[in-house]
Amino acid sequence: MLNQRALAYLGEVIKRGSLRKAAAYLDIDASAISRQLKALEEVLGVAVLERHGSGVRATQAGRLLVEHYHAQRTAEEAVLSQLMALQGLERGEVRIAVGEGFIADLISAPLQSFMAAFPGIELEVLMAGVNEAISLVKDSEVDLALLYAPPVDPLLLPHVETRQPLDLIVPPEHPLLALERPITLADLTAWPLGLMDNCFGMRQMVNLVAQQERVHLQARLRTNSVAVLKNFVRSGIGVTFMPELTVMEEIRHGDIRVLPMAHQALNGAQAQIVSREGRELTVAAHACVDHLRRGMRFFNADSPRLLDAQSVALKAT
Repeated sequence: MLNQRALAYLGEVIKRGSLRKAAAYLDIDASAISRQLKALEEVLGVAVLERHGSGVRATQAGRLLVEHYHAQRTAEEAVLSQLMALQGLERGEVRIAVGEGFIADLISAPLQSFMAAFPGIELEVLMAGVNEAISLVKDSEVDLALLYAPPVDPLLLPHVETRQPLDLIVPPEHPLLALERPITLADLTAWPLGLMDNCFGMRQMVNLVAQQERVHLQARLRTNSVAVLKNFVRSGIGVTFMPELTVMEEIRHGDIRVLPMAHQALNGAQAQIVSREGRELTVAAHACVDHLRRGMRFFNADSPRLLDAQSVALKAT
């Protein structure tokens, strides 16, 4: 039988990039980790790590062992959660990675109602950009991730998908409102532009379209904060991109206006709740997905703009 402690140590070493960093994180001596990994290699007859520069990385065998270890732990968690469910026990833990743009929607009511409905389930919510959130899911550091405009990835299993276009948000009296048509990237070159950092789904979509359209976008402001971009627009300094639901309160108060973009890729952006492909969710995680699907505006329907367009089209027929 494989040494579970050695596999756990191996996973941390791979994740941290060195024995020293893994030892510091685990608060144990690096020599203890080294002994466990050496014994593992001797039993299996294969190398699990290889040195590079100032650190280490996994061999193919090492990656296979860590994937097996995570799969084994996940299966055990799922079985235990099912056993608790059979006994009528509502206990468990759900770890969720969430982008900042989802936070207002999450905490407005769904989080409170979930905790009231399942008082025995503990929640851990981690703030993360789309790249980091995907890594957390793949590494089994979280059970679920709420993603905006994620890249296609065979290791991600979507449980919920809705269409949430990436719109342009502008101050209420901005000259672009007078165009009365969908906005192109070329329309924006004359205006101060704020953009999220490259690790966020919103920025990655804009970069993709700009490359396709051969438009150079010069960001006057770059940030990792949705709140900073909102205030950038509210103050009248410039414009930026954001899903409509992220700025619903500002729209309601007349502080921000939303303009649709002319690019199909931006209009086809999706919000997703995902887990790792092949990883069986616990009963608690399944309950959380169902609750977020019903309670969050981002996941119980497409964007208000799209729903309004559908309603107008139906009335016209």
